[in-house]
Amino acid sequence: MHKGLQHTTIDQAEIKRLSELARTARGDILTMTTLAASGHPGGSMSSIDMYITLMQHARINPERPHDPARDRIVVSHGHTSPGVYASLARSGFFSIDDAIAGFRHPATIFEGHIERTVPGVEWSSGNLGQGLSAGCAFALSARMHGTGAHVFVLMGDGEQQKGQITEARRFAAKYGLGNLTALVDKNNLQISGSTSKVMPQHIKDNFASDGWQVIEINGHDFQQIADALKAATQDESRPTVIIAETVMGKGVSFMENIEKYHGVALTPEQLAAAMQELGLEMRLEHFRALRSALPSLPSGPHAAPAPVTTPVAAGEPIIYEAGRKIDNRSAFGNALCSVAGATAKLDNGAKIAVFDCDLAGSVKTNGFEKMSPDTFFQTGIQEHNAATMAGALSIEGVLTFFADFGVFGVCETYNQHRLNDINATNLKLVTTHIGLDVGEDGKTHQCIDYIGLMNSLFGFKTILPADPNQTDRATRHIASAPGNFFLGMGRSVTPVILDEAGAPFFGPDYVFEYGRIDTLRGGSDAAVITCGSLAWRAVAAADRLAGEGLRVAVLNVSCPKDIDRAAVRAAAASGCIVAYEDHNVQTGLGSIIACVLAEERLSVSFSRLGVSSYGLSGPPDAAYAAAGLGIDDLVAAVKAALHNK
Repeated sequence: MHKGLQHTTIDQAEIKRLSELARTARGDILTMTTLAASGHPGGSMSSIDMYITLMQHARINPERPHDPARDRIVVSHGHTSPGVYASLARSGFFSIDDAIAGFRHPATIFEGHIERTVPGVEWSSGNLGQGLSAGCAFALSARMHGTGAHVFVLMGDGEQQKGQITEARRFAAKYGLGNLTALVDKNNLQISGSTSKVMPQHIKDNFASDGWQVIEINGHDFQQIADALKAATQDESRPTVIIAETVMGKGVSFMENIEKYHGVALTPEQLAAAMQELGLEMRLEHFRALRSALPSLPSGPHAAPAPVTTPVAAGEPIIYEAGRKIDNRSAFGNALCSVAGATAKLDNGAKIAVFDCDLAGSVKTNGFEKMSPDTFFQTGIQEHNAATMAGALSIEGVLTFFADFGVFGVCETYNQHRLNDINATNLKLVTTHIGLDVGEDGKTHQCIDYIGLMNSLFGFKTILPADPNQTDRATRHIASAPGNFFLGMGRSVTPVILDEAGAPFFGPDYVFEYGRIDTLRGGSDAAVITCGSLAWRAVAAADRLAGEGLRVAVLNVSCPKDIDRAAVRAAAASGCIVAYEDHNVQTGLGSIIACVLAEERLSVSFSRLGVSSYGLSGPPDAAYAAAGLGIDDLVAAVKAALHNK
């Protein structure tokens, strides 16, 4: 284990070396932004002295950029990418010529906001306020893995206005993350002017009141920067914040303290004057030639590094027999404990973590909490912080679950999951209480937009299990399979779905296969395509219709995002399809089926039953009846569709 910085002595020679590096980096910043005719030079120049000092002295190595024991440097205000690229390049992570010539060019990895595709960048950022949460996760990871690594999070002062930072501050203090140091670039300016006018804040008092050690420095004094970093890393009894007073545009007189340069590049003429003031050579034409030689587009996608993963044990499935009354969320909680118990017997260092937002008893993670209290993280009512932390921890070799209600875990935290997706995380997002099935809690808690929202995230796979048995298998699947998964469940007791012989459909021989459509009932007169908590109701409707001589197939789509087109084509052969879902009718399963039918050019009578307005507060059956989604409504809809066939 190591503690403290890689180099602990900062003598006059080292201060001179750092100062020269920072001066050169300021030229890099201005050149790349002028060349691209866009970017954020002002904040990059106010932060650059901290960037240079930290990247030269933290325990990072360009020869081993993914060393598990490395310190983690998270830059939350990702718009200061010019400063990040200049600092990393001058620290040996890549060529400075590549960074300058390729800045904001579509063929390169040097985007306008920093991405994990760039060597040395730990977390793609730019959505302000999320970096400290990621830093908390990396600090937890270092503790869980026993690496002794220290985590540094660099932030702007404007983003301190974000509520998520408050959440992260309190979490770090609660869990005693003394291996976490935040550095705030306090240049007192943001896009609209002075931070004190845009939104007054008390950064020092806020961190201190939440239990952090506070160090105030001149952010352009290398000795003070180094001394503060040394103090923060040698005393890890609690998290530390270093508040650095800086000057926007530092180093070029006509840029200093001018908010315009937050996001405006210099003209070539201004660049020439700035480079002369910095005592640096003007090389704009050289870099313009390099840029013009770049291809117009990349040869392939810019992929973030794959998450570190350690195999876990799926454990033995639990079979819920006919007549068993249990909700899907309890089946999830039981499966989670089963996976954790089986994994604990492995000798491969596999770790499982769960993040909860004061809902453990409702989302059924309380069993895991008892089994593994050290890796169960209770964030309180901090959904934004929890979502980002869970995503960041999941790339660190920890199987990470974030469990919440649908309206909080999906609707409220969509932006956090979008950034998780961009970061190519390995998150297992589990939400309960989705749809009108929430019942009495009413419209504010009835999440009816989860399919549409999750379908908008390119890297997430969606699973909506039909009953406790399928929930059990789906939970084990997402624990074992790499990548981001969304597992969604309702609130109510869900009957065990039986086959036509009266045995559990998802019984002992069932194996969950992502994307497969399960035919719960066969039939050639019509087909009902459904998912989630309405599946058993669809079966009940089909059985009733069978008693009237109508053979109606019931197809359970547990994976609506990646739908089995062959199964839809087979259903279309009946000439009549009814989509039946507990979801916004405009953006859910019905819309997906409609797209398939149109793209496959299938001629079929097609109708959609879904949620067309916010639901009422009452038992689920009443809520469904009011929305026209009861079993009687489905029976009537199928008959009407057959009549119009």
